[in-house]
Amino acid sequence: TSVTSAKIQVNGVHLHYQQTGEGSHAVLLLPGMLGSGQTDFGPQLKSMNKQLFTVVAWDPRGYGKSIPPSRDFPPDFFERDAKDAVDLMQALKFKKFSLLGWSDGGITALIAAARYPNLIHKLVVWGANASVTQEDVRIYNGIRDVSKWSEKVKKPLEELYGHKYFAETCEAWVDGISRFAENSDGNICQQLLPDIKCPTFIIHGEKDPLVPQAHAEYIHKHIKGSRLLLMPEGKHNLHLRFAKDFNKEVENFLR
Repeated sequence: TSVTSAKIQVNGVHLHYQQTGEGSHAVLLLPGMLGSGQTDFGPQLKSMNKQLFTVVAWDPRGYGKSIPPSRDFPPDFFERDAKDAVDLMQALKFKKFSLLGWSDGGITALIAAARYPNLIHKLVVWGANASVTQEDVRIYNGIRDVSKWSEKVKKPLEELYGHKYFAETCEAWVDGISRFAENSDGNICQQLLPDIKCPTFIIHGEKDPLVPQAHAEYIHKHIKGSRLLLMPEGKHNLHLRFAKDFNKEVENFLR
């Protein structure tokens, strides 16, 4: 089945998305920092079951092909993304849908599931965190300078954005997310976790260099009835590196 690309106006911006499959179960893929459907979810768009699922991957405002506007990071940027994501799916006429959120997209998905419980069928998050610690801030500052990134990770993003936008947006992201560390307990969305009522599956790579495992354990502990899967060899991009295993686990959970 082919993947279609289109734009739709939502909350005053034109959001780009990709869609594939004709299943009755709609699933939205939420990318990470600087991410887009194209860069973050190739193996999912290609290989998830097209008979069971209709798969949508979006580019949040200021990312991917959802430019303009340029990306910014006001204090409520996760809340804004959560509203955009849900309103996008409603604009596409999906009454109920599941969320698959990676990294920043996982945080967005947690907020969306808590805020819009009647719309969210099931939730899968990996590489996500509900708070920011001083240790996290140190890790973020370690990736501030994109010239130090590995060629493999850097290249698709430079092709997508051009070097200047890519470098400046990464720095702005580090500043934006580090601000949460100033909140009590470094809170992003901790207080919302008990409001998540849908079946929830948390996956974490034990070798994730960006998000310490304690974050996954915290989310698991505070979402009632949630399931946690630790992947011993998984890093931050476990859904790309171990796409076959990841897709299988996720499809079984979503069925």
